[in-house]
Amino acid sequence: MNSPASNSKAQKPAAICLLGPTAVGKTQLALELADKLPVSLINVDSAQIYRGMDIGTGKPDAATLAQYPHQLMDIMDPSQAYSAADFRDDAIRVMQEAVDAGKTPLLVGGTMLYFKVLRDGLADMPNADPEIRREIEELAANLGWEAVHAELATVDPESAARIHRNDPQRLQRALEVYRLTGKSLSAHHATESMKTAADLPCSLHFMAIQAAERAVLHERIAARFQVMLASGLIEEVQELYDREDLHLKLPSIKSVGYRQVWQYLEGDLDYDAMVERSIIATRQLAKRQTTWLRSWPNLQQLDEPSAKSIDNVLKYLESVSM
Repeated sequence: MNSPASNSKAQKPAAICLLGPTAVGKTQLALELADKLPVSLINVDSAQIYRGMDIGTGKPDAATLAQYPHQLMDIMDPSQAYSAADFRDDAIRVMQEAVDAGKTPLLVGGTMLYFKVLRDGLADMPNADPEIRREIEELAANLGWEAVHAELATVDPESAARIHRNDPQRLQRALEVYRLTGKSLSAHHATESMKTAADLPCSLHFMAIQAAERAVLHERIAARFQVMLASGLIEEVQELYDREDLHLKLPSIKSVGYRQVWQYLEGDLDYDAMVERSIIATRQLAKRQTTWLRSWPNLQQLDEPSAKSIDNVLKYLESVSM
């Protein structure tokens, strides 16, 4: 474990931020910590915020949630948009509620962008513009996302260097900001007023679980997806598919697993291709999450869920005078 946080951090109540790639066991560890400490569990998964998206997002089952309620889970309809800025505002609110109730906020999930906006703050940004988003999506449909990446590289080379050409959501947002304001996303981050860590009611202590071997994680991902299918994932997506207000361009339906099953229901993929692409997409997600973690500052590394990892968390929290 790294050295304790600075005294400036210790002036605020501590919040535990439990990060890690998908399928590594974050939820299991969070529940075991909840048995040891008075915590308020806070969801940091951009897909688990949606109601009716349970199996494919890996939410705990109803009995578990009744015993271990999670804040910021099942708070949005899949038809609704939810931004990183929305998450930050909501997370600050529920963290403050936890502190007021004498509990330690325990934020758990794999959406690294959500953790980042808590850690680093958030520049004031223009709201999404449906018309400009449609224009960018048409460009991508006609010429591919590489063309979107190429245009972004012309107007905002710094963001283009940071955003992978196969990351449609972030490419679209970066180009949208430029088309709306004539100013690059990088320039916004550099010059706009920031909501900073000073706004937070807690000091954030980041802890990560990572699989010892990539091959083991890949096996878990494949096995977990088969369990999801056996548990009714296709039927769950069918209910969403049958709604007239949902479509494949929504962030909710673009979620890993949901996108591929949706394409299967549309007849664009056969069953075997759907399974294969879902597993591959989940592995790619895990790889992106691991890449985020490699450069995360002051990250406390934990063993995979075990009594030792729980003891390490408890010892660390004692050392920062919780």
